[in-house]
Amino acid sequence: MQDNIFDMITVNDIDFKGKKALIRVDFNVPLDADFNVTDDTRIRAAKPTILKILEDGGSCVLMSHLGRPKNKESEFSLQHLVKSVSNILGVQVKFVDDCIGPKVTEAVSDLKFGEILLLENLRFYEEETKGDRDFAEKLSKFGDVYVNDAFGTAHRAHASTAIIADFFPENKCFGLLLASEIENVKKVLENSEKPVTAIIGGAKVSSKITIIENILDKIDHLIIGGGMAFTFIKAQGGKIGNSLVEEDKQELALEILEEAKKKNVIVHLPVDAVIADNFSETANTKISSIKNIPNGWMGLDVGPRTNEIFGDVLAESKTILWNGPVGVFEMDKFAEGTKILGQNIAKATQNGAFSLVGGGDSVAAVHKFNLTDKVSYVSTGGGAMLEMLEGKTLPGIKALLQ
Repeated sequence: MQDNIFDMITVNDIDFKGKKALIRVDFNVPLDADFNVTDDTRIRAAKPTILKILEDGGSCVLMSHLGRPKNKESEFSLQHLVKSVSNILGVQVKFVDDCIGPKVTEAVSDLKFGEILLLENLRFYEEETKGDRDFAEKLSKFGDVYVNDAFGTAHRAHASTAIIADFFPENKCFGLLLASEIENVKKVLENSEKPVTAIIGGAKVSSKITIIENILDKIDHLIIGGGMAFTFIKAQGGKIGNSLVEEDKQELALEILEEAKKKNVIVHLPVDAVIADNFSETANTKISSIKNIPNGWMGLDVGPRTNEIFGDVLAESKTILWNGPVGVFEMDKFAEGTKILGQNIAKATQNGAFSLVGGGDSVAAVHKFNLTDKVSYVSTGGGAMLEMLEGKTLPGIKALLQ
């Protein structure tokens, strides 16, 4: 975050008339057994950037990865996306079954202004993830201007996200999606209206510790939920039965609470839980105090009293960051807490709060409970957003600012 993001040059600052834009998009989308796209959020998110370039009178060469191919398996071909991308953009997208080499050179030189060409999966070459310079240089030949609009991969120092920018010293810029992702994280970290509440959930304290440490200076309330809450409860002497716990992180949990106290951050832990006698939809369940869960039982969701307490905090908040569910929301039996939390965030947003949702599970929850349009911003990048919240400079962003 320390780089001066205010120096961001975006596609809006450039006239693409007569130019070919080489755009790194993040079309790493889920497909069903018949290779149909099941969630096109990321494709839709890239649309404003692509249409801006076409409307200027330019053409677009799109590059992306899909999955983690070992050898060039056809299931990972971007050919599967052509129909969806064409439908969403309203332009018939051309496709070439490679991303470097003579075939691509020819397809690019045949591309007319107003047209779009999608290249084959970048990860069909291991040079992409290795950040290989020669590979990046070969890719760089396919455009006059390099545009990075792939927030989902901005935290990776890959050939197409970080290294390639070196070959466009004067002709590189941020896509509109990448720019808005950065601005929305900045709204929480730097320009937030108080009180600021962060909800950090999920299974493990260890995966969220750096985020918590980095945001304590910037928030007023910290809500902790999900499996990680039990590490805090046990560290404070509570009985948590068979609930998930990181035994070796209890001291760390107490340090976080101590640090929060020093910084006048109020920490809200669950007070009750929906407990179950095993980890399944068919388990027997009951409500229990979170500090007194019987042996043989485990907490799998927050209880009704906790929902009220968290709801009261959110109702008073002006800025909300949500990262991680507060229960095993994938099972309907244990989804209530996460659903109510999401609805309370939506309500606060309606009343004028700014809400940012990020991280795979929270985004999935927002989609599941139909709250996508009821929060201020849903991030398209899980790992990238987490690293930004941790205060790290992302290679893909740094490369555009240099």
